[in-house]
Amino acid sequence: MHKKTENLINLDRQYLWHPFTQMKTWLACDPVVIESGDGFYLIDTEGNRYIDAISSLWCNVHGHRVKKIDDAIKDQLDKIAHSTLLGLAQTKSIELAEKLVAITPKNLQKVFYSDSGATSVEIALKIAYQYYQNQGQKRNKFIALGQSYHGDTIGSVSVGGIELFHSIFKPMLFDTYFVPAPFPYRFDGTAEECKKFTLDKIEETLKKHSDSIAALIVEPLVQGAAGIIVHPKGFLKETRALTKKYDTILITDEVATGFGKTGKMFACEIEQIEPDIMCLAKGITAGYLPLAATLTTQKIFDAFLGNPDDFKTFYHGHTYTGNALGCAAALASLELFEENKILESLSAKIDLIADYLKKISSLNFVGNTRQRGMMTGIEIVKDKQTKKSFDYEKFIGAKLCAAMRSKGVMLRPLSDVIVLMPPIAINLDTLKKLLDILYDTIKNDLPKIVK
Repeated sequence: MHKKTENLINLDRQYLWHPFTQMKTWLACDPVVIESGDGFYLIDTEGNRYIDAISSLWCNVHGHRVKKIDDAIKDQLDKIAHSTLLGLAQTKSIELAEKLVAITPKNLQKVFYSDSGATSVEIALKIAYQYYQNQGQKRNKFIALGQSYHGDTIGSVSVGGIELFHSIFKPMLFDTYFVPAPFPYRFDGTAEECKKFTLDKIEETLKKHSDSIAALIVEPLVQGAAGIIVHPKGFLKETRALTKKYDTILITDEVATGFGKTGKMFACEIEQIEPDIMCLAKGITAGYLPLAATLTTQKIFDAFLGNPDDFKTFYHGHTYTGNALGCAAALASLELFEENKILESLSAKIDLIADYLKKISSLNFVGNTRQRGMMTGIEIVKDKQTKKSFDYEKFIGAKLCAAMRSKGVMLRPLSDVIVLMPPIAINLDTLKKLLDILYDTIKNDLPKIVK
């Protein structure tokens, strides 16, 4: 280990508190310290190269050090890095808003900026709540799916359904009606029966509490943090139909699924639905800078219009709302989508992943493989027949991902689900190299790890 690396690790241990990390374990290990990036690779302080197989937590789109995006940020920096949107307008935020309205579902006409997926959801919840308050209706409840994840602010945690993450904060949260996630692998029945079971629960809840429900929130098609739970075909479309039937707002959280990860620009396109509110973040700047957006319909926006003393104003904002550097990066990324025909290139990559998953699914200890576009989950289990999981404290998923680092792949599991989500612009040769390493490690290293 180089002296520089050793010094950085010691400073990290002394000063940093890492997210979603048991620090006692962290302090006892020698972490990888990333210093730079090159295309689809991360490079550490020792000069080791790793394929960025989780796109730097699901947000990188075109790779690292992409000239067009780098130049766009530098050009904007020569003008101004940031100015507030409170009482002022700003060029790049205006240009990006126009682009976002053009590429999202047609009914979405207004853009409210923030800085992360959690804040985009927090805004969506508050908009839905105040929308009804402004019309004299006291709707203050929400419906969400079990095992859902929408961020880590108090509002977004209130509609989150992952017990491991959220249960400790329960006394701080507002009440939410949770319905079971449509998760065919863990359901005793067919995918269609699984879908119907959840839809029936949604309708039952809407019918019983329609006067008090402000919105239903859903991660469209894929529940990411739950372990890449892929919803049965038609679930999103039928959920939209139910919210219309019971006159309830539908919020789609496209923070993880947006910007090409499902094979379309947005997951909503696959089942051709138009939500009332859409949340965007992660890939919006191609993984360069913190930026988020909450889009709404004209109808929702109009409910906030009035005289100042009507007090219908949406009293919410962020210091870095519509940050110029972030918006410049986002605009450059959207141009790259068109110039490099990113969406058109996805089918070959999606098919390649599917081919490898067929082989991987037959390996020992692989209980289930799940894929929607470039989003992939491989669930490792103790017993394939009974679907019994390994004990949590064995950390099988973490050990398996650690075994891939020496082979040049950086992955992070969700418990014992190996999540594969590379930058969608990854070339086929690099993707094949990644999949070969993944297959080899599950086939040859996993049996040794579980002993």
